[in-house]
Amino acid sequence: MPYYETVFIARQELSQSQVDDMTEVFCKIIKDGDGKIHKTENWGLRNLAYRINKNRKGHYVLIESDTPPPALIEMERHMRLNEDILRFLSVKEDKLSEGPSVMVRKSGDRDYDRKSPERKPEPETKPEKEEAA
Repeated sequence: MPYYETVFIARQELSQSQVDDMTEVFCKIIKDGDGKIHKTENWGLRNLAYRINKNRKGHYVLIESDTPPPALIEMERHMRLNEDILRFLSVKEDKLSEGPSVMVRKSGDRDYDRKSPERKPEPETKPEKEEAA
């Protein structure tokens, strides 16, 4: 089965428990369609880049799943019909991610991505002194 990553944004007026309940409903749709949930992450209440339906903030939630396409289509249909969902996006992935997503990692861990073992650090070069004429 293909791997999918779905992120949705819920309205800011919802409580955290309502967002968690909504996430459980979407996960249940995938499980009923013979899919598996790899992980769910709640990124919390975040500012939007621009206003969407008069909202300036939204609850961001990530769902990573291993599911057949009909189950994903059914989940997206429910998201489209739900008035509390501002936006959603599902992306097909080659493999599931390991560990927490970049949005969940602490600021100290962000250097980990920049210093991958495959890349060798560039040697520091000292600026050359200008010769006086």
